[in-house]
Amino acid sequence: MLEYQAQENLLKEKIILVTGAGSGIGRTAAIEYARLGATVILLGKTVKKLEAVYDEIESKGYPQPAIIPLDLKGATEQNYKDMAETIEGQFGHLDGLLHNASLLGVLGPFEHTDIQSLTEVLQVNVIAQANMTKALLPVLRKSASASVVFTSSGVGRKGRAYWGAYAISKFATEGMMQVLADECDGSKVRVNAINPGATRTPMRANAYPAEDPMSLKTPEELMPTYTYLMGEDSQAINGQSLNAQ
Repeated sequence: MLEYQAQENLLKEKIILVTGAGSGIGRTAAIEYARLGATVILLGKTVKKLEAVYDEIESKGYPQPAIIPLDLKGATEQNYKDMAETIEGQFGHLDGLLHNASLLGVLGPFEHTDIQSLTEVLQVNVIAQANMTKALLPVLRKSASASVVFTSSGVGRKGRAYWGAYAISKFATEGMMQVLADECDGSKVRVNAINPGATRTPMRANAYPAEDPMSLKTPEELMPTYTYLMGEDSQAINGQSLNAQ
């Protein structure tokens, strides 16, 4: 699927929620989903960034998106319940959920782990995603064919020195995806994960400040895997952790 080419209107009339939609891979995925016909719900904590993505989608003549400003670090279970009710009330169902937003945290030796930082990383990368998915499952089940996509990482499959909090959170992400996929097996909801790999994003620059960003793939180059998992061609795929490059 690295060479997958989405047909025009692959996502026509689909409603897809993208978290972390203000920049990086989330922004690119939101615009690409809109290009393929989806009504995209842009979720993030920085309204100005979301509005910029909104304006770009509108300027290209794609379906009018929606914006949900939400800080995953401080959101409560009630916030997610309210969000689910709003989406169901406005759209009737949800066809796709891309869990893209993640927090890198502080890299360093495990014995120097800052527990407050670890708590924040787990809150954004694990607890928030569990809360959101739990609240949205009834709305996803109203779709004829729904796709939930988590964002994994190479350090979520094999631990690596100094990646403590982030790696721990991504191992949890892989586990959450597998549990949910097994529960949804045979239903109208499929659940998978994507490991984007080294990508030219702000998060990557924070992790590797000395790295030449021009040596990395752009978010646009990863889109075949992201579009594949959201479209009907992946209906039989469930419980898989795919590489985007």
